[in-house]
Amino acid sequence: MKQIFYRLLIAATLTIAALIASSSARAQQPAPATLHLQNSPYPPRDSSPTNQSSDSDNQSQDALVFTGRILQGKDTLVLNDPVTKMEYSLENQVKAKHYLGKQVKITGKLDMKLDMKSNTIRIDNIEPLL
Repeated sequence: MKQIFYRLLIAATLTIAALIASSSARAQQPAPATLHLQNSPYPPRDSSPTNQSSDSDNQSQDALVFTGRILQGKDTLVLNDPVTKMEYSLENQVKAKHYLGKQVKITGKLDMKLDMKSNTIRIDNIEPLL
């Protein structure tokens, strides 16, 4: 009878230790929102305030990857990103027209020369997602 009691006590202790270890491991992992921000399509913000951007700023910006579905917006075609719930205007409507209604991957740059709220992508490459 004592052996059964000790075995149950050991099993309970090991179970509690495993639960504590798994909860502390979860607490150390970054939140999913943090991981998503690391893969954000937005370029990192400069800490120094600037009022004007030049053409050289646009040309030196790294190309970004955007995924989503090409949809007809009010006046133009847009890229609808279901993950970020964002809609991006597309600078090259002719390239985008071939992919209307399809899931695509666009490599390009956010056009900072235009209004910051427009979210316009300057398309370098566009390809369908399988």
